[in-house]
Amino acid sequence: MSKLVILSQCALLLFAAVALSSCQQQADGSAPVSAAPEGSRNETEAKPSPATRDELTTEQEAANRLPLKLPLVNPKIVVTKSARRLVLYSNGGAVRTYKVALGFNQKDDKVKQDDGATPEGNFYVCVRNENSRFYRSLGLSYPNTEDAARGLRDKLITRAQYERIVSAIEAKQRPPWDTPLGGEIFIHGGGSQNDWTSGCIALENEQMKELFDAVPKGTPVVVEP
Repeated sequence: MSKLVILSQCALLLFAAVALSSCQQQADGSAPVSAAPEGSRNETEAKPSPATRDELTTEQEAANRLPLKLPLVNPKIVVTKSARRLVLYSNGGAVRTYKVALGFNQKDDKVKQDDGATPEGNFYVCVRNENSRFYRSLGLSYPNTEDAARGLRDKLITRAQYERIVSAIEAKQRPPWDTPLGGEIFIHGGGSQNDWTSGCIALENEQMKELFDAVPKGTPVVVEP
């Protein structure tokens, strides 16, 4: 067999192999991977936000640097869970804004003991503890009457437990913390870098001292989603 014939047969075999490979790619949908510029695979990449929940506004930072005028006039605390913010008010004006950490179950409203959620609703400071293992702490009046009504409806607590909770709230006392609804929800120190508590609201110790010194028992506390 001449060299020309052999070369012709080799060329035919090579052409057949290429054709077969092409058919397989069309059948299974595969295609050769080509190099692409880095980042081109995410064409809808989100643009950076001008502000994140970890940043305070210029006005908030300026207010935080001013000395607190004690005693506060009609003090009130508002916690916004989605923003990880605690705002302290005096006479209707914001005088402090702090970053906070929440329970490890960040999104849900608290329903029962050990669910890791920070409760939402209207509360008041019912306990002040200067010797907390998390520096200092302010206890919240959770469960409130709405929590108690839900717990009774869902058969988490008994009628007697419900009445104990309602009675304590009406008297502006500490509600029972030993029911299946849970309790011992505090604003305390220990750090605010990540959501690490079992449902409490945590601040940096320096901020907790400032808040503790400014807030008496009975101060309203609103916790928003």
